[in-house]
Amino acid sequence: MHPAIKINKIKTKINFLKTHHSIMKRIIETDPNNWTALFARLAIAITIFPHGAQKLLGWFGGGGFEGTMQYFTTGANIPWVLAFLVIVIEFFASIFLLFGFMTRIAAFAILANFIGVVITAHLGSGFFMNWGMAAGTPEGIEYFILLFGLIIISLIAGGGKASMDAAWTNRKRQLSLA
Repeated sequence: MHPAIKINKIKTKINFLKTHHSIMKRIIETDPNNWTALFARLAIAITIFPHGAQKLLGWFGGGGFEGTMQYFTTGANIPWVLAFLVIVIEFFASIFLLFGFMTRIAAFAILANFIGVVITAHLGSGFFMNWGMAAGTPEGIEYFILLFGLIIISLIAGGGKASMDAAWTNRKRQLSLA
């Protein structure tokens, strides 16, 4: 192979890596003093984690992994891949948000998950929650509007104060100043 071709291939690989590093940097960067981002991600994590723990571990009266997979695939006729993703996203993405680790990616995963939940189970149920606990009546969409608002804050602001993303951002800033 001609040396000029080798050099061009190496330059192409370096440019590829620089581009992907830049994208990841933009995804992770956050203002380490942003309290709003902290409160938003904690509210999401504290609310979603118990649902994920029900589905994966059987905590809080949940069916655990096997029971949840059984219900989703046979009772709700959800493809096993989507059922698996629901379980994994609700459990692990909520933990990621709790620690502010890859906040925007975790928030996006939860957003995609709950858009699916709203479309498949709640959209036709109106606005209000089922306060009367009428059997067979799903909740309306009011809770999800609040959840989506918090998720949008996390997507825009990132992890904010006391997040692993902020620690990474601070470390990168300190290294660039040195």
